[in-house]
Amino acid sequence: MRAVFALLLLLSSLPLQAQTIGDFFDSFTAEWVRGNPSLATGLRYFEGEEQDRLDRQITPFTQAYDAERTALARRGLGQLRGFERAGMTDVQRVSADLLDWQLQAIVDAEPFSDYSFPLNQFRGANTALPSLLMRIHPLANERDAENYVAKLGQVAGRMNQAIAETERIGAKGIIPPRYILDATIKQMQRFADPSPGQNPIATTLAQKMEAAPAISAEKRAALSRQAETIIAEQVYPAWRKAIALLESQLPKVAAEKGLSEYEGGAAAYANRLRYYTTTQLTAGQIHEIGLKEVARIEGEMDKLFRQLGRTDGTIAERMAKLEADRMYPEPLSEATRAQVMKDIEAIVRDSQKRSESLFDKRPKAPLEVQPTPTFMENNAAANYTPPTADGSRPGIYQYPRRRDRMSKVSLRSVTYHEGIPGHHFQIALQVENTELPRFRQIGAFGGISAFSEGWGLYAERLVAEQGWYDDDPEGLLNALDSQLFRARRLVVDTGLHSKGWTRQRAVDYGIPVSEVERYVVLPGQACSYMTGQLKIVELREKTKAALGDKFSLQEFHNVVLDTGMVPLELLEQEVDRYIASKG
Repeated sequence: MRAVFALLLLLSSLPLQAQTIGDFFDSFTAEWVRGNPSLATGLRYFEGEEQDRLDRQITPFTQAYDAERTALARRGLGQLRGFERAGMTDVQRVSADLLDWQLQAIVDAEPFSDYSFPLNQFRGANTALPSLLMRIHPLANERDAENYVAKLGQVAGRMNQAIAETERIGAKGIIPPRYILDATIKQMQRFADPSPGQNPIATTLAQKMEAAPAISAEKRAALSRQAETIIAEQVYPAWRKAIALLESQLPKVAAEKGLSEYEGGAAAYANRLRYYTTTQLTAGQIHEIGLKEVARIEGEMDKLFRQLGRTDGTIAERMAKLEADRMYPEPLSEATRAQVMKDIEAIVRDSQKRSESLFDKRPKAPLEVQPTPTFMENNAAANYTPPTADGSRPGIYQYPRRRDRMSKVSLRSVTYHEGIPGHHFQIALQVENTELPRFRQIGAFGGISAFSEGWGLYAERLVAEQGWYDDDPEGLLNALDSQLFRARRLVVDTGLHSKGWTRQRAVDYGIPVSEVERYVVLPGQACSYMTGQLKIVELREKTKAALGDKFSLQEFHNVVLDTGMVPLELLEQEVDRYIASKG
């Protein structure tokens, strides 16, 4: 024992450089993921007993846990900055710069950790907990199913932690606007309304076990009964407790409130803008960029509308009329809802073929299209979940089949953004890029929204530029409207959180209610899309001007996608490096 102790003392006294930067990436990432069981489940980071143990747990929702994570990030920063960049390869240098940025962002956010709503309709514990089980947790064999039920047994406890955090933060006067409380309460009521056996957590378990032939019928029945009991006796009471708390907050809040209207909220919003855009742009500057882009895109749309003989009304009114004319038929039957998914599948297959001329690197992972779970439909946006590195889960594109998303004219642009060549190409290629350190392949320290959402929006613009809509002028109008929507986001997000805008003013400006409510609970994130797209286009045009006849669109895409998800300033450095390498 003394010999072991002496060895540990010796190892702890070795200089940091005795550990390579690659060793540090691996060891620190493992420590980071090990401390976040929900993340470990999503990433499939470990193997054997350790992964199995983490798959039975859920990450805490407490202030103390957040403080521990910040302390770990601060320690990691200190260790990382002890490595000399001079001896690193290009991939190692970019990886070190990225990790430094991500850990610093976690530390910088610490003073503003209370400027959030633990329970909300878009990304609160009330949506994250069901999604962890239904979308993220693997369910291919009996042990997976047992772990699913074990994890379900922790849901009520984690919800109670979120309730306690909501009470603590609310005591400081940080309570969501009334319309956010209303939306969250309604969503939680929809989740807790069905009988326990018909709750989506229970039905997902039953359906996935049914598709796993290795699980016997007796075992499926036993686990389903366990799940129903937990939902009835633990989960539903926790949800009712949370609903009661939010209802008690209703008389305490004003109808409208953006982040900067809370004491200290302006600094919190500046922090969120820095994080989501990865730039130094102020709220005022972003607002002005948005106004400029709105005017430019509306001008393009007006010309196209006039070519189609649609001259009456504002751009928004003409677009609403076009979408109404192409709406899926009423009533919204199950057959119609199924047809929506078939149409999206057809778009995905077509985009796979068309992308071959634009990308010489395409992911191996398949893309699976799914409808958004019904209880989340009213508040959810279309979204993408990455594949796992071990191939146990494909890339998943979920689409909310609610009435306002049921126009045939709107399916293409959102599918290009979330699927191919948007998020699926960018994120799945990163997962499969073995030249990157593992923490980058799997996004262990979080995403870079300006890069990933900027790429998704760039993909939308790219396919329009490449003539994918030449036989579909109405689809091109929707593609432009999608760009316009993201430009309006710049105006509305900054308006809500720095200029005193009300929800109604944001709606009147052309943003749907569910989207406005999303921006209220996720300040700054909506600004990442257009900011990122404008930078990628700027870098493409810069590269084209510098290289002239040597410019290759496929090569440019390779540079961006091979660099992987990084802050925009770091992406620009790598594009400049590529330009220089071409002479």
